[in-house]
Amino acid sequence: MKATPELLKKCEGYRHAVLIFVDADGYPVSVASDYRVDESRGVLTLATPAGDEVLPADGAEVNVIVSHIRPYPGMGYDQRRYVQVWGPVRRVNGSLEITAERFHTWNEQETPFVEYNEISVPQSKRYLRRLSREQGREVRPRLGGFWLFLRATRLPFLTATFVPVLLGVAVAANDGRFHLGYALLTLLGASCIHLGLNVANDVFDTMSGADAANTTPTQFSGGSRVVHYGLMSLRSLTLISTAFYVAGIGIGLYLAVERGFWPLFWIGFIGVVISVIYTAPPFRLVHRGIGEVAVGIGFGPIVVLGAYFVQAQRLSWEAAYVAIPVAIFIALILYLNEIPDRAGDARAGKRTLPVRWPRERVIAVYVGSVWLAYAVIALGAITGLTPRPTIIALATIPVFRKALKGIRQHYESPYELMPYLGTNIQLHLFTGLLMFAGFLVAIIAGNISADPPAFLR
Repeated sequence: MKATPELLKKCEGYRHAVLIFVDADGYPVSVASDYRVDESRGVLTLATPAGDEVLPADGAEVNVIVSHIRPYPGMGYDQRRYVQVWGPVRRVNGSLEITAERFHTWNEQETPFVEYNEISVPQSKRYLRRLSREQGREVRPRLGGFWLFLRATRLPFLTATFVPVLLGVAVAANDGRFHLGYALLTLLGASCIHLGLNVANDVFDTMSGADAANTTPTQFSGGSRVVHYGLMSLRSLTLISTAFYVAGIGIGLYLAVERGFWPLFWIGFIGVVISVIYTAPPFRLVHRGIGEVAVGIGFGPIVVLGAYFVQAQRLSWEAAYVAIPVAIFIALILYLNEIPDRAGDARAGKRTLPVRWPRERVIAVYVGSVWLAYAVIALGAITGLTPRPTIIALATIPVFRKALKGIRQHYESPYELMPYLGTNIQLHLFTGLLMFAGFLVAIIAGNISADPPAFLR
């Protein structure tokens, strides 16, 4: 960027400057020197290094770097910051005076390292294109096949599918209906649709410009970005998404033929449609601030009722009730994961709820939604609508409090917020697994005794 007095002021406060230039023989030379900044004139003045006979010629363009870094032995670095200035040099009264014409800077406190890397992606792409032309072959970043698949599909997020499938199967088993083979097929089919959805989201986010606009992705938000980084082509990603959808739909149709066609057909049809229009134009539900509702329905009632029907060949009010807290907690994963993406989503026209709402409302809705989910769990257990042991799911309240504390403290800092996004994912997973455990207790108690104690059924 073009140097200005305001930018030049950023050079102050460092211990010394490093002068870099090319000597008369074409060799690069770097020399450390004391310096001072004259903002009004737009120049840096360097003391001529003592005993150094190799100096740049008058009028030559040079580079001056001032920098700071703090090493942590065995861990890395922090407090990284630097300023680079380019411009012509001339000798004035025994000193070297550099007129600042171009300028580049980075301060880790202002721009975290991960965000700095994201901002640099376009520059990296330009470099790789230039290198490819020079080499006469394509030069691009590469990642091992397993790790690329893991990143492109976001496989660890399958817990969002495992929980509702397990609960749907558990409700049916508590009603005396359980088929292991169908349960495994249900889990496989639902997982394929979920992976197809994950990859499709990246396809449409790439096409809409949302990935390019987002410079603060985290481990849990911002998508896989494999196309944005040049690791995969958009065509390859589209083919992978299509393959998962075809596999998932195929398994779903088989289960529908075997266990009851039309109910399962419509449950599956609605689930697939929701997953596609979540980011696909022209609907783009997530762009309209209703992505959370879509995700809640898809990974709540659709999956739970579908898994239950495959086992019991009928629908159940209990399964629908169990799906409510599951739907709330999975919707809240998406909801919180949208917080660090706010700026990029807004630039791309992706009007999510955290983009639309102020901080206080976002947090208030999160708190209210979690307590509503807990109320549904408690009411079901107390009234006997669900097995009473499912009340153990309230044991995750400390996990919720930990996530809430982190959100309140680090709402504006994506990378400090990131661990608490993981905590919120754990909240969904642990609460769902504890509800599942409650059903298992009731099932085991019912098999051991014809009339188990009330608190075990």
